[in-house]
Amino acid sequence: MIDSDGSILGVTRMIHITDYEFFHEQDYYTPGDSGSPVYKTAHGNIGVAICYDRHYPEYMRALALNGADIVFVPQAGASGEWTEGLYEAEMRVASFQNGYFTALCNRVGVEENLTFAGESFVCNPTGEIIARGKSEEEDIAYAEIDYSLVDNSYAKKLFLRDRRPVLYENWFKADGIK
Repeated sequence: MIDSDGSILGVTRMIHITDYEFFHEQDYYTPGDSGSPVYKTAHGNIGVAICYDRHYPEYMRALALNGADIVFVPQAGASGEWTEGLYEAEMRVASFQNGYFTALCNRVGVEENLTFAGESFVCNPTGEIIARGKSEEEDIAYAEIDYSLVDNSYAKKLFLRDRRPVLYENWFKADGIK
């Protein structure tokens, strides 16, 4: 993360690495070990969920608990890779449940057997899409960010307040899924 004055604030590494058709990322990425940092910048507290990490609600929640006002999601999502509208649904729910803005920044263009979708977009803490880029074209999506929406979100007023993490510890077992 580089702040507006050019200072390096830290590094975020992708935690979850996928492996399926056309996306054999485990062959060339090493899972990150940097946790879910949030960076205090001149433009708010910024978290990053790199590509595949966006699918993990626990990672997205950790960014909220670490104080994110906005979460950027750089990704390389292909056209037709997932059910229509899924990227949007995930980010809208993450924004709403965690009380922050999300900005999904998707790659565009063609590489071998893949056409990358573009369609970058920004959601506010109510889960509303407030900016959208073009499909399969280079584009820039602009959005005005009103951080008062973060402080007044349902997540900040209710969901995060009413969590019961003392119970959650026993819900998850490292070897629970076979």
